[in-house]
Amino acid sequence: AGGLRVLVHGDPTFMVMDNLKRQFEQTIGTQIHQRAFSIDRLREETVRNAARKASIYDIIAVDLPWVGGFAEDGILMPLDEAMDIARLDPSDFHTAGWQAAHWGGRAYGIPAQTTPELLFYRKDLFAQAGLLPPKTAQDLLAAAKALHNPQHGRHGIAWNAARGTALGHTVLMAMADFGQPILDLKPNAGGFDTQRLVDRDYRVTIDTPKGLLAAEFLTELLQYSPPDILSMSWYERIRPYAAGSVAMAYGYTLLAPYFELDDSSPARAQTGYLPHPAGPGAKLVAPVGGYVMGLPANLAKERIPAAVEALMVFTSPAAQKLYVQNGSRTNARYSVGSDPDVRRLSPIFEAVDAMSWRDELQFWPRPPIPEINEIIQICGEEFHDMLRGIIPPREALRRAQERADAIIDQTRPK
Repeated sequence: AGGLRVLVHGDPTFMVMDNLKRQFEQTIGTQIHQRAFSIDRLREETVRNAARKASIYDIIAVDLPWVGGFAEDGILMPLDEAMDIARLDPSDFHTAGWQAAHWGGRAYGIPAQTTPELLFYRKDLFAQAGLLPPKTAQDLLAAAKALHNPQHGRHGIAWNAARGTALGHTVLMAMADFGQPILDLKPNAGGFDTQRLVDRDYRVTIDTPKGLLAAEFLTELLQYSPPDILSMSWYERIRPYAAGSVAMAYGYTLLAPYFELDDSSPARAQTGYLPHPAGPGAKLVAPVGGYVMGLPANLAKERIPAAVEALMVFTSPAAQKLYVQNGSRTNARYSVGSDPDVRRLSPIFEAVDAMSWRDELQFWPRPPIPEINEIIQICGEEFHDMLRGIIPPREALRRAQERADAIIDQTRPK
């Protein structure tokens, strides 16, 4: 009744879904009403919706780090309550993306986009300067320095450095690049073990020797960045890269359409895709981001079966291929990434598949614990003060550690 109501993030992939609405309406046999918000407003709306007696949305898009908190707070419905999980063909999803949809061994959403954050770099500029693609953090700094030429309107690198959520994500990923998870996770073959997060028996690990290396790395990166770097967030870091005024940028694959599909962009057909260059002794990591699509826990019972069928359609291999053919550069399934039609559209799919097989796609850099949003915010505030020169790196680490410890102490089950 009233059609299908979907709440999503306002990014290129979900906008492609919106453009294909008529096609999907024919497939599922009803009207689709889609609302899209920025990341912080999406979270607020999801929490607000959970407080209602009955959800006004049938399907909601959830950022991967929110899964644990939304599961614990009863905002998301465990999928095994609504459907047979085997119908999804779980082994077809990128391993890290599928694991990140789980909390306490149960799936709470279906990967709609698995979008690692990579290093985008201009292959032509690197070739002209005689530089090799950077594998280490030191290589990256050397390349950024060599290509930084503000007098001629070009800067070395762009990244998420705006205060709060944006920089907070960068901090967690930079720490991961130096082999330091944000929590005291046990090492395993793929990096670090996240299987027992549901026990809530973890401590924050920000103020550590590797944390200091990451903080000093970000401080150094600042020297080769655009002058407005401290207000740059998700899209702002990609725009100058697409325009040719920066030589490298950290960015999610979902942002690649901004230059891959723009005929006027100097970065078009000249971009290489790499996992994050690593600090000394650390493994290469491509931190996994993206969204799962799930069912609100307060969805009216009579709407659940139809919502499940729509979820199956939106996350199917056929739909994922359709998104890519219409401009998306994210993909959650191995079968789609290996499709010759998809591979022809962008080198990004072959690169990401190779990273997945090499075990470089990892979601432990942003573990989906209930407190992760506050921890990201704290890091984004303290490290912003550090980058502005208000406090030194050691002080930023100490303050962030103390504030994050306090959050964990408040929220840990008694």
